[in-house]
Formats: sequence, C-alpha cells, structure tokens
Amino acid sequence: MCGLNGIFAHGRTASPIDTGELRRTRDRMATRGPDGAGEWVDSERRIGLGHRRLSIIDLREIADQPMVSADGRVRIVFNGEIYNYREIKAELTAQGAVFRTESDTEVLLHLWQRRGHAMVDGLRGMYALAIWDEAAQGVFLARDPYGIKPLYLADDGGTLRFASQVKALLAGGAIDTTLEPAGHAGFFLWGNVPEPWTLYRDIRSLPAGSTLWVGRDGKREARRFFDLADVLRAPAAAPSDPAARAEQLRAALDDSVRHHLIADVPVGVFLSAGLDSTTLAALAAETGNTALRTLTLGFEEFKGGDKDETILAAEIARLYGAAHETRWIRGAEFAAERAHLLDAMDQPSIDGVNTYFVARAARAAGLKVALSGLGGDELFASYPSFRHVPKIVRTLAPMKTLAGFGGAVRAVAAPMVGAMTSPKYAGLLEYGTTTGGAYLLRRSLFMPWELASVLPPEIAREGIERLETLTSLEKTLDGVRDPRLQVSVLESSWYMKNQLLRDADWAGMAHSLEIRTPLVDSILVRKIAPLLAGSQPPGKRAMADAPRRKLPNAVLNRPKTGFVVPVREWLSGDKPPAERGLRGWALHVHEAFAASSGMSP
Repeated sequence: MCGLNGIFAHGRTASPIDTGELRRTRDRMATRGPDGAGEWVDSERRIGLGHRRLSIIDLREIADQPMVSADGRVRIVFNGEIYNYREIKAELTAQGAVFRTESDTEVLLHLWQRRGHAMVDGLRGMYALAIWDEAAQGVFLARDPYGIKPLYLADDGGTLRFASQVKALLAGGAIDTTLEPAGHAGFFLWGNVPEPWTLYRDIRSLPAGSTLWVGRDGKREARRFFDLADVLRAPAAAPSDPAARAEQLRAALDDSVRHHLIADVPVGVFLSAGLDSTTLAALAAETGNTALRTLTLGFEEFKGGDKDETILAAEIARLYGAAHETRWIRGAEFAAERAHLLDAMDQPSIDGVNTYFVARAARAAGLKVALSGLGGDELFASYPSFRHVPKIVRTLAPMKTLAGFGGAVRAVAAPMVGAMTSPKYAGLLEYGTTTGGAYLLRRSLFMPWELASVLPPEIAREGIERLETLTSLEKTLDGVRDPRLQVSVLESSWYMKNQLLRDADWAGMAHSLEIRTPLVDSILVRKIAPLLAGSQPPGKRAMADAPRRKLPNAVLNRPKTGFVVPVREWLSGDKPPAERGLRGWALHVHEAFAASSGMSP
C-alpha cells in the first residue's frame, strides 16, 4: 500500500515538468508510504513519477519504486497489492522472464511488456498503477475492478497530473481550484462525493475497473474492463444440490481469504462480534496461520451495554486461537483527533470515523495490514435496502405513468412533511416508482430539493443537473432485472465504492495501515455469481456456515446491528439541534473542506 503520483507534459507546447511540484505532490502522501520515497524524471523533463512506499511484500530496497525494467524502457509506480502475483510470476518465468525481486511490482512490469493494455485482465487485487513506456511514448493508468485504491487525474490539455489523493494534487500547486458544483451537490446528496466527481472542476477520478492510455502523439484510449452488472446479469447455472452450493461458496470464500493473507509482514483481522469479521477470522485460522492476530475497538460510552462487542469478540478470538487485543476509545479522543481526522480525509465524507480509530489502534498494536469484513452486506443482501427498495417499487410502480404528478405532490407536501418527519416521505411518489429512485430515497442524506438550503441555489441547481443522478443510477443496473441483484449492484457501486471503500483507504492510510477486503474481490464474485443469481441465493447465514469449525451460536443468533460507533453522542455535546447528527456533521465537514481550500460555495 503506497502513494503514487506523476506529471506527463504530453502537449507540444506544454512546459517542462516542475520537479518541485512532483515532490510536493508525493510528500503530501507521506503517511501512505513512510518506508521510502522515490522519484524519476526523464532527461527532457516531459515525464516524472513519484512514489511513497509502505513495505508489505519484499521489504528490501531493491523493490522500491519507481521501478524500472531490466532494459530501461518501462517504469512503474504502483499502489496496492496483487494477490495472485505468485501464480502470474510462475507463468512469466516459464515464458522466459527473469526476476530480480520477490515483489508484485516487478511482476506488473513484465506483464506489461508481454500483454500491454490487457495486463489487467489477469490481475487479482486492489491497485492503482501508472506505467511509462519509453518506446510507445505514453502513460498507462489502471485502477482495480471495485475501485478499492484511488487514482485522481487532472489534465489541462497539455499536461496530465495524477496522484493517489486529491489533496496531494492540490499540494503540487498547479491545479485550478475552481469548484465543481456536481461534487458539492453530490456530497450533500449522498454523504460522499460520487465518482468520477471531486470538489474541483479540474480533478476527476479514474473510474473503477478501467484503464487509460495517454500518448505524446495525442492518442487517448479508455477501456472499462470490469462491470459488476455484467458479472451478475447472466452467470452460469448454480448446482442443484444444496451441499454442492454450500461447498462452492465455502471454497470461494476460503480462496479469497487465503489470497488476502499473502504478505511479508503480520496480518491482523478487525474483529467485531458480527458475522462478516467472525467468518473471516475463522477462515483465516483454518489456513494454519499460527500467528493470527485480531483487534477489537471498544467505546467507553457502550461499555457493559448491549452495544459492547468487546466481550464476545474476545471469546471468538480465543475459540480460533488468535492473539487478541481490545483498544478502548472515548469521546474526548474524538475531539482531540478531529482536526487530524479532517486533514486525513481526502474527500469529504460523513463516515469513516470508526475506521479511522480502529486503524489507529491497529497501527499502535504494530500491524501494517488488517483484514476487514467490508462488503459482506452488499454481497449477501443483509442491508434493509434489500427489503425496502423492491417493496417501494412494487407498491408505487403504477404511479410511474402519471408524469409530473409525484413532483407536484412533493412540491406542495415537502414543507409540511419535513416539519413532522423525514422530508424523504414527501418524495415517495416522485422517486419511488423506479429502483434507482427508491434507492436514492433510501440512501440519500439530503434530497435534491433540499440542496438549496445548504448550498447557494445556483451551485445546487448546476450540481443536480451535472450529476444526472437518476439516469446514472439506472445506468448502473445495465440490464440486471432481479430485484435482489439490482440492490446488490447499487449498494456495491454507489455506497460501498464511494463511501466505505474510500473511507477505508484514507482512514487506513492516515495511520500507514493497509486495509484488505476479502469480501470485495472480483474473483470471488465471479465464482459465486451463479449462486447469487440462483433461485436460492446465499445470505449471511450461508456465508457464516462456510468455515469448517462452526461459529459460536452467540454470533450466529445475534441480531444484525452493524458496527456501531457513538458518533452522534460525540457530535452532540452542547451543540444546538441543527448542528447535531449526521446532517450537522456533514455541514461541519463541508465547511472544513471549503475553508482549507479557499472555496466559498
């Protein structure tokens, strides 16, 4: 896990790159890579690459980056982990490749030289990478299927800049900071900034599961190589035998966990008392890992109550032979860390506080890598949205033919409804007739008609127009018809990608901790797609039955609660009602970002 950046002056009239800018951008990402810093600039100063390293695989200096091929023609900077690099290395070695390191980075170099743009089709992992090819005179950028690792771009038509963080690009000092209405409106709509937008008009994210080639000859080639809707739309048939289905699921989960444990440093598990993390801990123990470590975060506000997960988590750790540690936190620590938390938060988010503190605890415990159960709810349909969204659509679909009626009702009813209950109810007839609209009702922080109350009206209006939210939501489904799979695609492609995975990245990297997500894996979802699309799709209980050694009944029979953090209590204090809760936190976060960047939307 690292931080990468680069500058490519591809235009004929573009100025030579500024090495000072390259270093400022790189070093803004110091916590992403405290183990080393590297850079390379070509003799003409047309291309420069920077890297901050967190050493996880092959800890030697010979594996530092930027890394150059043996013939000197190809250079790479890479952030993430390739979990099947050993298999790929064996294939390449059989084809005559000679390796100098034991790193996954060098495997990527050889893979590019043999397969070019198609190199990503065989990768399993979380990654963002940039490759400079001297012979082809261009830069190749790629991002993993789910977008676990970030990559942001700014191209003024003559110079391409890219980095692992938005704030790193800004630190370079050459980016136009004109605000992007879609980014600001998107934040208040969702509680995060939806891809590909950022708060800045000139910065975009490279879409998840895609590649981009930019050449000095002006050629640009973008390709999407992974789409979850494609995987789930028409998979192969599932086995008819229940035992065969269970074994297919068990084998796929076991395979993913084994791959995610590959490292040259100790790997821990974030352990709550929930099904996701307990299943991962059990499967990790079954690999024969005799040095398994688990970590639980406890909150003084919950100690001894029904929201206290520490006692059960410790019992789980003992059952599976893990070296366990509980770290306690209280509201005063949140107050003390608030400024640093907001500085580490690369894009505004209403979430991530829990991940920030558990990552801090893991790093204090001496870990560099930890497994997270993130992704289980989206894969195994355990959010309330899997029940509510299809129900809303079934109930209100007949109203779809009454064009404009829902909007008219909402315009009249919104002030009254908002005064009595959630303002979302006013939009039921307007948004509840389609899956995308019902999902927006379920997940939104503010509804579109409320944005003018938190943003200047012209910013809110332009932002809504540029977002095209309902169109984008429906496009995400891309032919998926099954209601359960529809919600799975939306939760994975919107909430998980834009909120949970992004929060895991910035919060983990704030403490130089690599967070791995075995339940967010393109190979895993391909293997179990027939089960998910079958007549009896597996739920959380089927996932929890995967380990050979049964999970404790106290975990299996525990009501779903999620990983609860007393953020509301921490945020409330003596503040007036309007400043409490997640909406109040959103206003505070947005104000902090606007102030730090000189924006005043």
